[in-house]
Amino acid sequence: GLGLTALAVTEAHGGMGFGAVEAMVVMEELGRGLVNAPYVQGALVAPQILRAAPEALQAEWLPRIAEGSALVVLAHQERQARYRLDDVTTTATKTGDAWTLTGQKSVVPAADEADAFLVPARHAGGVGLFLVTAGAAGTGVKACATQDGARTGELTLAGTPAALVIADGAAVLALAVDVAIAAQAAESVGVMDRYLAITVDYMNTRKQFGVAIASFQALRHRVADCKMALELGRSMSYYATLKLGEPEAARRRAISQAKVQLAQSVRLLGQQCTQMHGGIGVTDEYVGSHYFKRLTMLEMSFGDLYHHLGEVSTRMQDTAGVFA
Repeated sequence: GLGLTALAVTEAHGGMGFGAVEAMVVMEELGRGLVNAPYVQGALVAPQILRAAPEALQAEWLPRIAEGSALVVLAHQERQARYRLDDVTTTATKTGDAWTLTGQKSVVPAADEADAFLVPARHAGGVGLFLVTAGAAGTGVKACATQDGARTGELTLAGTPAALVIADGAAVLALAVDVAIAAQAAESVGVMDRYLAITVDYMNTRKQFGVAIASFQALRHRVADCKMALELGRSMSYYATLKLGEPEAARRRAISQAKVQLAQSVRLLGQQCTQMHGGIGVTDEYVGSHYFKRLTMLEMSFGDLYHHLGEVSTRMQDTAGVFA
């Protein structure tokens, strides 16, 4: 109803034509409200990739994305890849002007709800990006729920017809993933901000030994640690968003640096806030547990802490050491 599905779609295709900063503001609010929907995938990542598509493909899908009538998601993860974008075993075969794909993609967001999938696949010229319509011949989806209540699934492709988005799609895929990480960083800030507020409100209400537990010095120190984690995460979220326009090497390092801090922040704040609630904090009946579950999922999405720590290390070899 707010038209936010049109946020990142160009005006030429019925969208608003906004950028990363506007997306960051929206994602923070979606995080605060715990809006557990595939917004990042459908409204930010898909338009980013489809900008590289032929005009006919853009005209077919972007207006539908903008009006909210089509959900297009990225299906890029494979079991053996361990978050590496260049580890692609799904194959693309060209016969005449037609392409077919064969392979399997894992942990595909909203797999059983999507109208189309954006799939990286390897062909003779490298790794390309293709669009596969849901229900096309040779597609199979095995869906399941995630820990935070969202939907995911395994996508199987067996000689499935596909439309070529771009033949050399490595750079386009990397940018799209970075857009997703920056957006989820902002969402994490919103989730953390709200969960900390819920926790402080609980501590001012819950009484032990005749006084509010917010008066206990040990718990006040824990809240201070959580606030520091939140603000560190917020600053790195801003950093990630503002670096999306940089050249690829600088952008990818900044995104991984932000992801490392966000992963540390969401784990510390999520665990501490849940602990300060006591037993009620882990029950499904209490809203706090759902914020904690969402933070846990966000930590693992598009690369966990250790993956991005490795990425930062690899990209800082020239400046590492005490003499840098």
